[in-house]
Amino acid sequence: MTTTGRIWTWLTVTVVLAGIVIQLPLSAQNEEGFFSTAPERLFNVFAYFTIQSNLLLGGTVLVLALWPDRTRGAVFKTLRLNGVLCIAVTGIVYHAVLAGLDELSGWAWVSNFLLHTAAPIAGVLGWLLFGPRGQTDWRIVGWSIVYPLLWLAFTLIRGEFVHFYPYPFVNVDEHGYGRVLLNCLLVAVLFLALAAGATTLDRRLRRKTTVER
Repeated sequence: MTTTGRIWTWLTVTVVLAGIVIQLPLSAQNEEGFFSTAPERLFNVFAYFTIQSNLLLGGTVLVLALWPDRTRGAVFKTLRLNGVLCIAVTGIVYHAVLAGLDELSGWAWVSNFLLHTAAPIAGVLGWLLFGPRGQTDWRIVGWSIVYPLLWLAFTLIRGEFVHFYPYPFVNVDEHGYGRVLLNCLLVAVLFLALAAGATTLDRRLRRKTTVER
């Protein structure tokens, strides 16, 4: 990885870490939230796809920076692709569907901007500009689907017991399973389209880099 790539990597990690660190106490102190105690509200932060996608992104780019020799296995390649795709979906879905639902200010606005705007931009641009290339193929794309499916299963099963859903479009109590599954299907189509685009683009960028060398 080039020096510029490393700088971008640490910038991405900083954005993710700052967003989550700011968000945790805000959520814990929000007595208007769904849960009644601060520990419950704190734990619930990690149920959000936004937080998990930021953690995936931040964790994988950190590994790229610190231990580049550990990035060749299928597990890391899958997590790396998940980090890029999930943070892209986070940014797209938030700005297309969720952005107008809350009026934020102060530190809440800062955290929201870092997690939903700055991290997606940093994550996607970092992958486009610095790679590394040749880490995704159709087998990795297939494995990358597992994480979003696990998140959805966890969200729906947990929702049956606690009646909390992190986003309106997965709220079964309000919309029913039919509408929620349709909403998730639309997000799945977006995810797969991004995965296919990323894999195709990665091959082209890899060939271009090889030719230039």
